[in-house]
Amino acid sequence: MPPAQNQNLDYADFDRSDITVRATRLDDAAAITEIMNLPGVRHGTLRQPFQSVEKTRKFIESASPNDIQILAEWRGKIIGNAGLHRKVGRQLHAASLGIGIHDDFAGKGVGSVLLSALIDAADNWHDIRRIELSVFTDNTAGIHLYEKFGFQHEGILRQYAFRNGEYVDAYMMARLRG
Repeated sequence: MPPAQNQNLDYADFDRSDITVRATRLDDAAAITEIMNLPGVRHGTLRQPFQSVEKTRKFIESASPNDIQILAEWRGKIIGNAGLHRKVGRQLHAASLGIGIHDDFAGKGVGSVLLSALIDAADNWHDIRRIELSVFTDNTAGIHLYEKFGFQHEGILRQYAFRNGEYVDAYMMARLRG
């Protein structure tokens, strides 16, 4: 793990204006894995428990040149990651969104910072017209974030995933650029 990740940080003075957004690097794999294995993050994603650093590293390495992978860093600590994964062929205008925010920073605007950066890149640099995602129906904070950025509900995915011993539903949401 990078030395900055081991620092004892005082989260009480967190200010989202101090966040740096940058491209994901291969050497970020350990910090991203730490985030993705947190209970709150895992609860809102399709991640299996106990994801390995190697699996994260392979995911980063396998990114297409058309994918956008970014992260949020605060005082040298990675506190969130997000990506747009562009589709191919006749869906080249579309990308799927994935995002994860460190449990200690959830609800503090990190998701807005990352989503704003991805939408700017999609709209102004990559000509992505459609961004789509799935979100569990009980993830009210995530749903609110997506709605704030213009995502609309397109349907319900019944029994979408097995989580905590039961099948749970998800919404399919998308944002279309005019």
